[in-house]
Amino acid sequence: MKLEKLTGDRFKERPADCSIDSHALMVRGGYIKQVGNGIYSSYTVLKRITRKIEEIIREEMDAIDGQEVLFPVAMPASLWQESGRYEGVGKELLRFNDRNDAPHLLGMTHEEAAVQLVREYGQTYAKYPFMIYQIQTKFRDEARPRAGLIRTREFTMKDAYSFHTSQEDLETYYEQAFQAYERIFARVGLPGVISVASDSGMMGGKISHEFMLLTPAGEDSIVVCKSCDFRANLEAAECIVDNGVAPEPVALTKVHTPGTKTIEDVCNFLKLPTDKSCKAVVYQKEQTGEYVVVFIRGDLDINETKLNNFMGEELITAEITAGCGLVVGFLGPVGLKNATILFDASLQGINNLCCGANEEDYHYTGMDIARDFGAAEYHDFAKAMDGGICPSCKKPTLTIARGIEVGNIFQLGTKYTAAMGMKFADEAGALHNPIMGCYGIGVGRLAASVCEELHDDYGPIWPIAIAPWQVHICCVRADDTEAKAFADGLYSQLRAAGLEVIYDDRLVSAGVMFSDADLLGVPVRVVVSPRNMKENCCEVATRNKSINEKIQLGDVEAHVKQLVAKLK
Repeated sequence: MKLEKLTGDRFKERPADCSIDSHALMVRGGYIKQVGNGIYSSYTVLKRITRKIEEIIREEMDAIDGQEVLFPVAMPASLWQESGRYEGVGKELLRFNDRNDAPHLLGMTHEEAAVQLVREYGQTYAKYPFMIYQIQTKFRDEARPRAGLIRTREFTMKDAYSFHTSQEDLETYYEQAFQAYERIFARVGLPGVISVASDSGMMGGKISHEFMLLTPAGEDSIVVCKSCDFRANLEAAECIVDNGVAPEPVALTKVHTPGTKTIEDVCNFLKLPTDKSCKAVVYQKEQTGEYVVVFIRGDLDINETKLNNFMGEELITAEITAGCGLVVGFLGPVGLKNATILFDASLQGINNLCCGANEEDYHYTGMDIARDFGAAEYHDFAKAMDGGICPSCKKPTLTIARGIEVGNIFQLGTKYTAAMGMKFADEAGALHNPIMGCYGIGVGRLAASVCEELHDDYGPIWPIAIAPWQVHICCVRADDTEAKAFADGLYSQLRAAGLEVIYDDRLVSAGVMFSDADLLGVPVRVVVSPRNMKENCCEVATRNKSINEKIQLGDVEAHVKQLVAKLK
């Protein structure tokens, strides 16, 4: 198409509200326009890119016997009430009443719809296994949308659901889906995406993996071992500490510690390292307001995902009121009442700790949980840390990296089929709940991730498999009759040969023309100009600057075709 007809403006200045490069480049390049907080419209350039990503996804899903279907965006609340998630999911789920005052919701995921679609179909073992998938718009009312298309409220996603008669069959298919995902990410230009163990969250199931693009712009923290192949999302990574051999115990002693409400303050006052302190973190149960106090080694932080999973409900940051019995800044396990008390595994086998004395301006030293509190259970509530012990190889070689989640897969088990009464009869006629797997990829987020990974200071560098066009013709000085005639002819010839071409024959400066070309990021660029015409050649270059050569006019068409084929 002609660039002069392309909707969307391109400009040089970086928008002030764009925190990462891909967001800034997509706004500057005329890819997206914000409609509301976390809601965007896509211009033609991005739509062409996402359409190609979707086709790659379809090819790989079809290759593992996926069948494309389409679920509704709006669903009656009764569907999610069957699974128990209508009340269980928080404010991310957008609920509304229709004109008949019947409760509905906008789908943020479609497990319930998938079960409802095949519940009657899958009544006999002979129908299994099968997988259905869709590419559909979803809405998740994110509290903090950010980074352009990386975290939005409305988004397009491929979600797939497989159904099986045994765990072994699910595991076999799960591996096929895993490999299909690796092919998808390689084909769109992200072969370096890694898989990490993850927390299943509201999706349910015990086994899940996220596919992560490691980048400083990422919103997720990834735990990676430098000595082995262990990788996990920070939300799911076990925190292992070595407290060494416990010293001889000393007496529990109350010490006056005026004004020392933080771990750093009290440890400085008592001249103790923070790993010899017992820190209290206070939460409340959202439904009842009951206080939950978690005790953890003073140098560590609480992983709230682990805590919520253990509690089986969402906890909120506590609002400590007068008369509740909790003394802010001086909380300790000895004598504490009016709260559920939990201990992190980092405190197991350690003694002679300092902790709050549950009295204003006082702490204890010499605290031994077993002796001074009594029987205690220890659970893993802590965030893994740099230099921590790897759960796999047991070496202190963990590092924390940043990453963008570009896909996820879950072994859901029977969470949804059991809740929604889906059953199949086996060969003997006995009834069972099918076992499910779930597999998701965010299309817009994947496009933005490719842009984040493959760009320079001037614009994206799109891989040819998903580039909006394959060839960009720049006719510099389109008012020159000879240059314009050759560029017009080349445009017609390449299009007739089946190539995707964007043609810029505007009467603008070369600087503006090349700046726009950089922002569009098309893999192959052909520059036609009066100066080149005098040399009987054109300049042919790749957007990644690996090729820049002058080609004789009579060879340009064939050379461009060969270059496009080579890039493919």
